[in-house]
Amino acid sequence: MLESPLARRRAWRARLFLWLCAAALVGCRPAPSPRPPAGGAASGERKGLAMERYLALGDSYTIGEGVAEKERFPEQLCAVLRQRGRDVDAPRLIARTGWTTDELAAAITADQPPGTFDFVTLLIGVNDQYRGRAPEAYRLLFRALLKQAVSFAGGDARRVMVISIPDWCATPFAAGQGRSSEGALIDQFNAVNRAEALAVGAPYADVTEISRRAARDRSLLAQDGLHPSGQMYALWVEVILPLVPAPSPGE
Repeated sequence: MLESPLARRRAWRARLFLWLCAAALVGCRPAPSPRPPAGGAASGERKGLAMERYLALGDSYTIGEGVAEKERFPEQLCAVLRQRGRDVDAPRLIARTGWTTDELAAAITADQPPGTFDFVTLLIGVNDQYRGRAPEAYRLLFRALLKQAVSFAGGDARRVMVISIPDWCATPFAAGQGRSSEGALIDQFNAVNRAEALAVGAPYADVTEISRRAARDRSLLAQDGLHPSGQMYALWVEVILPLVPAPSPGE
């Protein structure tokens, strides 16, 4: 059955009255208290002071393949800095086992980490060498990544620490593949990333010689016989730590 015009007007007035009452109640509601950022105080702010932000870019050596999260070198680096009184947030990692320079670049484009970071580490290239790429092809891709890393550090190359490629050829894994003699190629790739770092004024952390100790000391390797153990990462941190920039003014 259809409603009469009078009934429709009465129904419309009743709905209008109820809507106005609801609007008035909403207007009298106290404003909600501001929420802390997701993840609590450890996600970028503590006691009203901004925490230092760290971005770690890389591959399996940054993600810590084969070791517990707390044993990764970015985590160990942050732990030591906190012990020394620095207020450092949990590291932001863009890294995955097996990534080459172009795959890391694609992941950065997809991730688009927001804001400016107080310091950045960049360790990439072992998989370029492993897959047979030429050092000069690596140079072009690494240069572009380094430029991105500097932009994440607010344009200050002194806040980007380039880390040398470890020598995986000193491991049992390399011996099993008959590739133990490729250490000279690792040196060529490291000559490239070192030159690119120096060209823009980025500090350089050479951990390659530490990685070669694994040929004599298996405790420096994870159980997979290829990737570093937490013990080796701790040695890396000793090399990287003096290169970490001082906190930005105002922190």
